[in-house]
Amino acid sequence: MALRTLLYRYFFFGWLFRDASTGTALERAAAWRHNRHQARWLPTYMRRWMCCGLLFYLVGLFVECVIGAPLLSSLFYVTGLMSVPGNAVMAAAWIGFKALSGPF
Repeated sequence: MALRTLLYRYFFFGWLFRDASTGTALERAAAWRHNRHQARWLPTYMRRWMCCGLLFYLVGLFVECVIGAPLLSSLFYVTGLMSVPGNAVMAAAWIGFKALSGPF
């Protein structure tokens, strides 16, 4: 598998899930069960995004305090901050898959 594909799969979870909005009722139910089963990986993705966000924040802190380049450090701060909405989406999806009985 190409490195680009591996990196995509390491950080983004969309490839794990099936579309539960199309097909017959039986196909939608099977897709929902599959998605609920695959939701067990969402905390792993949340940890990855949290660690990367924290790493970017620490690099920004280092660049700002040690190197003294506040404009360059803002690049790292903003990049690290983008892990927060990503984690919010993943947490909402994980809670939804665990709490909801299905779209039917």
